[in-house]
Amino acid sequence: MASLTESSRERVERIAARYPERRSALLPALYVAQEQDGYVTDEAIEDIAGILGISPAEVKGVASFYTMYYNRPVGRYVFQVCGTLSCALCGAEEVIRFLERKLGVRAGQTTPDGKFMFEVVECLGACGSAPVMLFGDRYYENLTLDQLDRLIDELRSRPAEEPQRAPQLTGVEARD
Repeated sequence: MASLTESSRERVERIAARYPERRSALLPALYVAQEQDGYVTDEAIEDIAGILGISPAEVKGVASFYTMYYNRPVGRYVFQVCGTLSCALCGAEEVIRFLERKLGVRAGQTTPDGKFMFEVVECLGACGSAPVMLFGDRYYENLTLDQLDRLIDELRSRPAEEPQRAPQLTGVEARD
């Protein structure tokens, strides 16, 4: 497992400097750690605690509370499919079955090549445009199996060193 790199430490320091209380930078600091390694390592938790002046237990508690942070290696590309009522009524079950077939894994599992993981999550807050999937920082609303098929094929064709950003499928660019 890895500690924060010097670059990640500097990012966390810059983020923390924007807050009157350094501890308030905890969520973005966890995001930096996860961006570095794909998940939040125990060493990163120790580093973040030291930088922000809080206990490792507090950092671990926050990291384990939020579902957006992973405490174990996951696929390079993680799809979060809403499984609540609105999405279920509008096709989420078909999306889940499609992902199981296309990727050859069940929800919560990572493909043998380490490239993909999908999980079924609670409401993503876009009930009016169900079914909805979150990939990286991009929502895929009114998701169709054809869109999902194209997305996976595009991601499979990417070289390993290419950034993990979600491809544009809907004509709405993600905000940074």
